[in-house]
Amino acid sequence: MNNQNEVTMVFLEFEKPLESLYEQLDKIKQVGQEGDLDVEPMISELEAKIKKKKKEIYGNLSGWQKVQLSRHPERPYTLYYIRTICDKFEELHGDRHYKDDKAIVGGLAKIDRQSVVIIGHQKGVNTKMRQYRNFGMANPEGYRKALRLMKLAEKFELPVISFIDTPGAYPGVEAEERGQAEAIARNLFEMAQLRTPIICYVIGEGASGGAIGIGLGDAVYMFENTWYSVISPESCSSILWRSWDYKEQAAESLRLTSDHMFSNGLVDGVIKEPLGGAHSDPETMAVVLKKHIKQQLSKYKKIPIDELIDARIAKYRGMGEFLEIEVAEPDES
Repeated sequence: MNNQNEVTMVFLEFEKPLESLYEQLDKIKQVGQEGDLDVEPMISELEAKIKKKKKEIYGNLSGWQKVQLSRHPERPYTLYYIRTICDKFEELHGDRHYKDDKAIVGGLAKIDRQSVVIIGHQKGVNTKMRQYRNFGMANPEGYRKALRLMKLAEKFELPVISFIDTPGAYPGVEAEERGQAEAIARNLFEMAQLRTPIICYVIGEGASGGAIGIGLGDAVYMFENTWYSVISPESCSSILWRSWDYKEQAAESLRLTSDHMFSNGLVDGVIKEPLGGAHSDPETMAVVLKKHIKQQLSKYKKIPIDELIDARIAKYRGMGEFLEIEVAEPDES
């Protein structure tokens, strides 16, 4: 990745029609500069074509295409949003038990005049940093660090902001040895009754327990081109069909996109992304996110804490659908 402030030139397979248009645009601009020619009419025409093509492509994305967008290599990650929307950020490290997990970052921050605690997954912006961050897959110490910061927030009556973006909790043997399942379960137990507001945002991938380990809150919002599910399309495909070849079908069947999650009442809202995805205009995405966070902070700090916790627990108890079927008594004759 060059810079998240630049317009990306990395195209996914379904975006290939845009690639040729951008190549034409670059050539025309180059000819205009080298020959000192007026090419503005041609540039305007091509830019109009690009905008039209974008609307065609992004106006009817499949579930699998949204999954691909959520993983785009130029997509803004947690640290980008923190550095962009926060006036101050002091990162805190370690779980006070084992070590500091680089896949989850967090600390004290200030958004305008509001002090908060921010936690989130961090994937890494290039190959070296992705290895350093373990591709955003947290170990138990990552979840314990997050819980330590949330308890700190509770102590000083600071709201918690959580950014979710992970392909899942780290599945290695050493993670299981150190209590991966217990660490995630403990976070859920503590977050359910944490005596301070918790606002969560799915900014990329939201996979399984790795996501919900920092994702239980008073309000959970998803960015438009993200997904949230107990399993990834590839893993679902490999289990049901013993092959990754059916990942597109699995993505549709799982109903894991933001619109599906919202219509099923599992998240509280969907935050629109710039046309082309958050990576196409990260500055605008950060402005939208900051405005939304400030609105939520203003809303939830007015609610008495006992009412907030009761509503939080009721929210999760009310999730899901079931069907009752009356079973006839067996005939003893």
